[in-house]
Amino acid sequence: MTRTVIFDVDGVLIHGFHHRPDLTRRWDENLLADMGVDPERFIKEFIFDVFVKKVGTGQISVIEALERHLPSLGYKGSPMVFHHYWLTHDSVLNEPLIAVIRQLKANADIQLFIATNQEHLRATWLWSHLGLHELFDDIFYSARVGIRKPHRGFFDFVDSKIGPQSEPPLFFDDTPKVIDGARAAGWEAVLFNTVEDCTSHPWIAVRL
Repeated sequence: MTRTVIFDVDGVLIHGFHHRPDLTRRWDENLLADMGVDPERFIKEFIFDVFVKKVGTGQISVIEALERHLPSLGYKGSPMVFHHYWLTHDSVLNEPLIAVIRQLKANADIQLFIATNQEHLRATWLWSHLGLHELFDDIFYSARVGIRKPHRGFFDFVDSKIGPQSEPPLFFDDTPKVIDGARAAGWEAVLFNTVEDCTSHPWIAVRL
């Protein structure tokens, strides 16, 4: 029987912000020097505010939000330029994990999906530009769903798209609260810190 295996993006498929600070690779280390924006202010005043509350759930576009908020952070240029900088610096694939997923894809009894808190443009960038469409059957993301993980509605949306399963979906994510939410929804969820958290799982290991 076919089993569904699902991966998160940031901290899992992409080396970037991870729930554990010691595993984080920040895309914004040179943001102040390159774009004139203090990264700590950007996180506090943009990411943890309008981005999480409205952009990440698809209520407004990231470009509209940047257009409104960047001037207060000292950036006077085009939000398109800023967003391109953001995309290109926050796109470092976890190549060892990608190699594992390529091996898994060769098995006939697996379906591969992505489940992530993401805005529309970055989701499209990840899917098309970074080539994740070559490995996965679909990307389920918060702006598309209208709800962020770990809300139960996010997992219910994914369940409705993947259809009835003979086994619970196997899900890898770096955030404990998301793991708890996935388990409450009936998924088998594994906390991801390193690629070994994936490859050591018994169902995965026998297919590599």
